[in-house]
Formats: sequence, structure tokens, C-alpha cells
Amino acid sequence: MDADSRTRAAIEEHWLASERGDTEAEHAIYATDAILDYPQSGERFRGRAKISAQRGGHPADRHFTVQRITGHANLWVSECTITYDGVSSHSVSIMEFADQHVVHETQYFADPFGAPAWRAALAEPMPGRSIAEG
Repeated sequence: MDADSRTRAAIEEHWLASERGDTEAEHAIYATDAILDYPQSGERFRGRAKISAQRGGHPADRHFTVQRITGHANLWVSECTITYDGVSSHSVSIMEFADQHVVHETQYFADPFGAPAWRAALAEPMPGRSIAEG
């Protein structure tokens, strides 16, 4: 298995472990001194232990659906839908790797929004999705 295939498999396992609630497996992908940034809130979590603690302590019922994983070498992007207590949020996770571990992750979150009527004739639904009305 080549390096990109190993990295993709590690990312897939990370998201599957997140869905299962397996905190230990979810955070095995991170270097001990990894950094996680949430730009919208301005928070930075330094170190695998703090990253794990803030996710493991999340009070919501969470579910993860991966839409797409793409990347090469040391830079990978996951597009996901994360559901917190039944409310969906779209997420983009940018992971930077060194020595087969994430050393820096930046995760962006966005609420869904309805499509405006004026562009209905221009758009088509994404695969497996329907267009939300605005």
C-alpha cells in the first residue's frame, strides 16, 4: 500500500471512529503535539490530549457522514456533514500530516441554507441530495 492509500485509510478510520464514539481510535491519527483550530470561534486546541478531551466532552448526540476525502502527500481535506442532536452542519477539515500523523487540523463549520429561487434554473441537485428551498 502506498503512502497516500495509508493516509486515506487512516482518515477514513478517524471518521468511522468518530461516528462510533470510539474516542481513542478517533484521536490515534493525531501527533502528540498536534494543533486543532476552529476559525469561527477563534479556538486553538494544542496537543492530542486536549483535542480528545474537548471532543469527548461534547454534550450533543453527534453523527458524522463523510461526503468526500481528497488529498495527496501531507495535505488532505475531508468534507463532512456533522449532525448535533439532529441538526446538521457542514464541515470542512483540512489536515496537515508529518510522519503519518496529523500535526495541524483546521476545521470549518457552516449551517445549511436554502437556495434562492432566482438561480433555480441554473442549478441541479448534488448526487444523493435535494436542493433546499430558500
